[in-house]
Amino acid sequence: MPGQHWARNFVITNDDLEYLTGLLLERETPLSSDDLARALIENRVQQEIDELEARYKGVLPYTPDGSFPVGTKLIFPAMDFEVATVISTRPGNGNIQYGDFNVIAVAFENDKLNKQPSREFASDLKTPHALSRHDDEGEEASFLPTDIPSAEEILTTHRAEILQELDTKLKASPELVRLTGKWFPRALLVETHIGHINLAEAVLDLADGVPLSTEEILDQIGGLENASQELQVFSLNYALNNDSRFDEVGPSGEILWSLTRLEPKDVVHVPPMLSYAEIDYDPALLDLSLRALELEICDELSDIPDIPMDDPMDEVGVTLIYPHRRMGTFPLNARTRPVFPTARSTPRVWVTMVDNEDGEEFPCWIVRNARFVYGLAPYYRKHRLPIGAYVNIFREDDDPGKVAISYDGHRPRTEWIRLITSQNNQIAFENHRRAIGAEYDDLMVLGADDLAMVDGFFQTAQQQKKPLSSILKTIIPALGRLTPQGTAHAKTIYSAVNIVRRCPPGPIFATLIANPDFQTVGDHYWKLTSD
Repeated sequence: MPGQHWARNFVITNDDLEYLTGLLLERETPLSSDDLARALIENRVQQEIDELEARYKGVLPYTPDGSFPVGTKLIFPAMDFEVATVISTRPGNGNIQYGDFNVIAVAFENDKLNKQPSREFASDLKTPHALSRHDDEGEEASFLPTDIPSAEEILTTHRAEILQELDTKLKASPELVRLTGKWFPRALLVETHIGHINLAEAVLDLADGVPLSTEEILDQIGGLENASQELQVFSLNYALNNDSRFDEVGPSGEILWSLTRLEPKDVVHVPPMLSYAEIDYDPALLDLSLRALELEICDELSDIPDIPMDDPMDEVGVTLIYPHRRMGTFPLNARTRPVFPTARSTPRVWVTMVDNEDGEEFPCWIVRNARFVYGLAPYYRKHRLPIGAYVNIFREDDDPGKVAISYDGHRPRTEWIRLITSQNNQIAFENHRRAIGAEYDDLMVLGADDLAMVDGFFQTAQQQKKPLSSILKTIIPALGRLTPQGTAHAKTIYSAVNIVRRCPPGPIFATLIANPDFQTVGDHYWKLTSD
C-alpha cells in the first residue's frame, strides 16, 4: 500500500526539503509543521501513484491463451504482480494434449526473478487452461491499489514520528525560519530595519505595559512595505523575537508583545518568598492518609500530575497560603493549570482575571515555570481575603484569554483566628477575633497585622538557612500553645511553615515521620516528643 512502508520509517530527504521550500516560495505564506507534513505526504503518495501508473502503462495481464509479440510488457498476477517484457517468441513443441502453441521468453524487472537471462511461458494456447482469461485478452491491466490511504490517515497513524523527523530537518535548514509554530523562507522575509523596531518599542511604551498584538503594532508604525498582511506580521514577529527588548506573551493561537523592561520584577524573577529550595525526602514515608492529605492541599510544588477536567467550564479552587496572599499570586497546581490558557514555549503569558462578583478586570501574568499567576494583590485586598481563604476560578467561555475568579463570600462576621505575632524575636501565634467576610479552611487560616514583622521572620530564616526540622521545632510548640493538648494539625503546620520558608507538604510530612523529635497523637495532629 503506498505510503505505509516509508511512513513507518519516515526520513526527510534533500528532495523533500527542496519540495517544501519551493512550496513555501510559491505560496508566499507561512505554514505550520502540520501543514507541511500533510503537503509532503500528499506529494509522496501522488509520486508513488504516478510511478505505479507509469509502470503499468501499456502492460497486459499474462494468460497462456494470449498472443504477445516481442516488446510487449506483461504483468503476472500469479507471481505477485511482477512485470516482465517479452524478448523473443518461438513455436512450442506441439503434442496431442496441448496442440499447437507458442513459447515466449520474458525478462523480469525484478532483479531477484531475473537471475537467469530469461524465463519462458506458453502463449497462443488453444486448449483450456486455469490461467486463461479470454474475456481479458488484449486489455490493458489496471492494478493500482483501491485502498490508498489519504495524507490525513497516514498522519493520524504516524503523526508523532513524522513531525519529529520533519521539525528536526527543517530546523537544520539555513533557508527556513520558524516562528510561532510556522515556517517561512528566510529570503522572502520583509526587510525590518532598526527604525521599525524602535517604532515598535515606542508603541509598546505608550501602551503602558499592556501587551499588544502584532497587527496593532503594525497599524501604528505604518506597516512594512507593500507585502501582504500575513507576511508583514510574520516578518515583524521574527524581528521582535530576535530582539531582547521584546517578550512574546500571548497564549497559544494568539501573539502578544510586551517590553521586557516594563514587565513586573516578580514576573521576570521569581520572588524569594515563592522560591522553593528543593528538599530531598522519601515519599514512601507518607502513608495513604498523608498522601490523601497532600492531594487535598494540592500544593503547586507537589509532584501531582494535572487532574483532567470533565468540563473546562467547571469551577476549581485553592486554599490561599501566606506566600501567595502576601505576593498577590495564585498557584498553578494540578487542578488549576488546565483552566489557564496554554502557551507554545513562552515563559510568561498575559491573562486577564475577571472578578466574578462585579466584572472588574485584573491584568495578570502566568509564570508557568514557577507555577503561579501574578497580579492578584488588588483583588485580595479588595475583598480582604485572609490566609486560608477558599478562592475559585473558572474559564470564561467567550474569551480564552480571560479567567474568572471568585470566593465564597458572606456578610463579615467576627471570628477567632490564629494571628501571627512575635515572642522573643521568634514567630509566635495568638488567638484573636477578626471580622472576616469569606469562607476559609479552619486548619489553615492565619492573620497578620504587622507584615513587616512577618517578612522579618522569613528573611531571618533565609539568612540563617535554617533546616526544615529546626523550623518545625519552632512552629509546632508555637501553634501548640493555642490548644489545651499542645498539638497542631499537619495542615496547620504546613500553612505556618510557609510563612518562613516556601515548602510543599511532602517534605514537611516526611520530616515529621522520620524525625524522632516529633510525635503523632492521631488524626494528623503532632507535637514535640519532649512536650
